[in-house]
Amino acid sequence: MYISVIGAGECASELEEAAFEVGSLIAKRGHVLVCGGLGGVMDAAARGAHRAGGMVIGILPDEDRRRAGRWLTVSIPTCMGQARNALVASSGDAVIAVGGGYGTLSEIGFALKLGKPVIGLQTWELDDSRAGPGGMLKASSPRDAVDLAEQHLAP
Repeated sequence: MYISVIGAGECASELEEAAFEVGSLIAKRGHVLVCGGLGGVMDAAARGAHRAGGMVIGILPDEDRRRAGRWLTVSIPTCMGQARNALVASSGDAVIAVGGGYGTLSEIGFALKLGKPVIGLQTWELDDSRAGPGGMLKASSPRDAVDLAEQHLAP
């Protein structure tokens, strides 16, 4: 399974630790991690997956691979800016949001529109009735987030 991990490019250490653990669990369970390829939550999750021996794909907003996080296995430059958020959201069979700002909110919206399971960990809270069936699920911990992603795998 491919799991997209989304969140802010800058974050507090508490969110970094949660993202690192999410990334590590994704890799330990044999899944591929997809992220935006830059700093903050993306970098912490990528580092966790890398250190656990997993594969990490970073979908970059610009054409400069030199800006990519060092923990990526594969970096994909897009020259799309924030529009690359649609690619990050659509690349995962499930999406885990850790914290985040408006960019994360856009990725959540894209993923829900595509019918992907979206799991939130200390992130935006959306009205489940508006998200529809299979809407955003709230996780209580990094382990719970990965468990929920596996349980609600998009077809």
